[in-house]
Amino acid sequence: MSDITQVGVIGAGTMGNGIAQSCAVAGVDVVMVDVADTAVQRGIATIAGSFDRLIKKEKFTNDAKAQALARIKGATDYGELKSADLIIEAATENLELKLKILRQADSLAKADALMASNTSSISITTLAAATSRADRFLGMHFFNPVPLMALVELIRGLQTSEATIATAKTFAERLGKSPIVVKNSPGFVVNRILCPMINEAIFALQEGLASAEDIDNGMKQGCNHPIGPLALADLIGLDVMLAVMNVFYADFNDPKYRPAPLLKEMVAAGYLGRKTKRGFYRYD
Repeated sequence: MSDITQVGVIGAGTMGNGIAQSCAVAGVDVVMVDVADTAVQRGIATIAGSFDRLIKKEKFTNDAKAQALARIKGATDYGELKSADLIIEAATENLELKLKILRQADSLAKADALMASNTSSISITTLAAATSRADRFLGMHFFNPVPLMALVELIRGLQTSEATIATAKTFAERLGKSPIVVKNSPGFVVNRILCPMINEAIFALQEGLASAEDIDNGMKQGCNHPIGPLALADLIGLDVMLAVMNVFYADFNDPKYRPAPLLKEMVAAGYLGRKTKRGFYRYD
């Protein structure tokens, strides 16, 4: 497989619709699948809103918006994935859910299609083994917000072929992304470094070392970070942060990766960050 002309994206949430938008802008036809039509329509509306903001900034045109949206087809039927050259799973960071989705998509995909997961922490080797095409399976970890962030981690599972990595690298570059190739390991490269740093910032807040604002300002001004770790946690989603730290803690079997108790409490309270309008900050 060298020429990817149609992509299937499973999941119309933040990551899924961002991936679909990036593909459409690059001239690639996309089928975006989710379990409910309301989720699909919400995803398409989010993409349209993103284009409108770019138009307002004079970085996009109405004609370009119309052309890109015409390349995106929303669906609730997995059968719509059967003609995709590449299927990217972008569902919630839950192993059992991802395995279920991948088995279903694999059974419907054409024989030579590549499959990928946008997981930020789960083993690519494990996910690949649930399909009949482990050699044509890889991780394609996009970063949020997908249309603006250049990095894509290409994660090689134990079974992933060199040809699969090469095809994915060419495709990522076609989207205007900067891919890096990473071996399979919990959190891969970026989240392996980033998430424990955010978790430590939550410990600092929990222990009363400083306010959320001062912790974030300290990292922005002292380490030249564009956004503070607690504000970044709110952007990522505290439930996603907790899921990643739980994977680290279980897979590395090392107490340094234990999730901060305050992070667990915030998730239990439903304070998940920007998406619930409350996390370490309020977003009213």
